[in-house]
Amino acid sequence: MTNYLRGMVVLSALASGLALSAQTPAQTPAQAPGPAAAPAQAGPTADEIVGKYLDAIGGEAVIRQVKSLSIETSAQVMGNEVLGTVVVVDGVGYKSEMEINGGKIVQCFNANGGWQINPMAGAPDPTAMSDDQYKMGKDQIYVGGPLVHYAAKGSKVELLASDPDAYTIKLTTRDNVETTYLIDAKTYLIKSTKRTGQIQGQAVDITTNYSDYRKTDAGYLLPYAMDVDFGGQFQLNISVKKVDVNLTIDPAIFDMPKPSTQPVAPS
Repeated sequence: MTNYLRGMVVLSALASGLALSAQTPAQTPAQAPGPAAAPAQAGPTADEIVGKYLDAIGGEAVIRQVKSLSIETSAQVMGNEVLGTVVVVDGVGYKSEMEINGGKIVQCFNANGGWQINPMAGAPDPTAMSDDQYKMGKDQIYVGGPLVHYAAKGSKVELLASDPDAYTIKLTTRDNVETTYLIDAKTYLIKSTKRTGQIQGQAVDITTNYSDYRKTDAGYLLPYAMDVDFGGQFQLNISVKKVDVNLTIDPAIFDMPKPSTQPVAPS
């Protein structure tokens, strides 16, 4: 669910004229080996922590039964309420729509690419996403998010830190997109995520805090509230109003429509 709400973050950023794109980590030069580190204390591995997180949101059996999600949201953007919808068909596509200032902003991913509509940025017709944009958001087409079956998707996880309250885990996708997760040590639910992006050409940390977890009728646990900070430059609050599970959804909604054609005036 966290990745579906993140799509609303991207939409709101676009609506506000901010440029949000993937930022892959910089390569650091190889260093000479230092003294051997002290043996780590016994504790759960990164893979075990991810497994406990999946159990906390319902377990793999429940997640597999969720074939589609239809979500209604409300976002506070610079003091204004903006209503939106998110539709996901597992492994097929993700589509989010948001009404703002009389226009509709659309962002869509499928297994082959992504497209968007943003009349506020002078793009009223469907436009294909850049490769960086697609890499940043393509994991949204999967129910459960990028941590579900991460190894099969070509991603890897590592445990960065642990304390009595939380575990810090970094996920790196096959496209070298990194996300850091802070996972509660008692509930094993995600408390926050951090990802590096670009706003107006400047690299910033985008931090998202999750709360108000609730179970759907299918037994799948979702966060109903999210607070996002774009490097201190822009804040966003999103709340979930309604969730429908396993509605029948036509996969054609994820295909990029043809641009609208304007009638030509007679000469």
